Amino acid sequence: MRDLRIIFMGTPDFAVDTLKTIVENKYNVVGVITAPDRPAGRGRKLKASAVKEYALTKHLNILQPTNLKDPDFIKELEALKPNLNVVVAFRMLPKIVWDMPEYGTFNLHASLLPDYRGAAPINWAVINGEQKTGVTTFFIDEKIDTGHIILQKEVAIDDNDTAGVLHDKLMTEGSLLVLQTLELIKENTFTIKEQPKEAKFKTAYKLNRENTKIDWNDDINIINNLIRGLSPYPAAWCELQNNGITQNIKIYNAIPLTEVHNFEVGKIVIEDTMIKVAVNNGYLIITKLQLPGKKAMESNALLNGYTFYRDAKMV
Repeated sequence: MRDLRIIFMGTPDFAVDTLKTIVENKYNVVGVITAPDRPAGRGRKLKASAVKEYALTKHLNILQPTNLKDPDFIKELEALKPNLNVVVAFRMLPKIVWDMPEYGTFNLHASLLPDYRGAAPINWAVINGEQKTGVTTFFIDEKIDTGHIILQKEVAIDDNDTAGVLHDKLMTEGSLLVLQTLELIKENTFTIKEQPKEAKFKTAYKLNRENTKIDWNDDINIINNLIRGLSPYPAAWCELQNNGITQNIKIYNAIPLTEVHNFEVGKIVIEDTMIKVAVNNGYLIITKLQLPGKKAMESNALLNGYTFYRDAKMV
């Protein structure tokens, strides 16, 4: 049986659940590497990462390098004598870091590799209307998300799941998969599977302003999946034209309604406390949205103080 000395690397909430699981199962975490504190909020005060906040409560040794190749950081890392790195939602590592431990460096990725390699696997699985995704542990190599697979676990995507809901499902399943992976590495009973190289795979492109904008001419389900796949962050957006004013808005939740109508695409129809947007094969009932400079609001609350005029439409 191997005596593991683990360095954990991660930054956001997604990584905290895994670190917590590792600590609570009495594994020896000799160091935690996370992003430097960053200015946040209106006061621009420095804010620690979610991983750092948890690590502080457990009195773990925390490192926050700005440069992962910095010689002083490398010396500090070597002094901890790690024999295994565990990476969850962190940046790309230089070889000098991932190749350092005797038992290697493995990563938790929020998809069933080789599909959805890249920056936003949770979002794209929902955007593309997948019915399942999963989590994968794999050994890191020179390229992004291409290393040998250790374990995988499928996770169902329900019809109404947003990226936020799926994030939490995968966070929980991912922490359990990391624990299983650690047990196999400790016992030296793991097997690995090479990822196929030639086939074409689905990609988790980085989200940007262009691929998060709603095209109201798309099929009703494509639009709905985009909204679900970008909620709660960064949120699908479009332009609202109302009473001669055009402004960008964000849409967080909607309900598709297949129905025949004679309205032009994008026309806003207010019905009781509902905001309905006409699309080619029905309506999207907008249930949560955000106007510029305002907080995200439920549609019925917005209608209490905001008027959609007869010319109102989404473009």
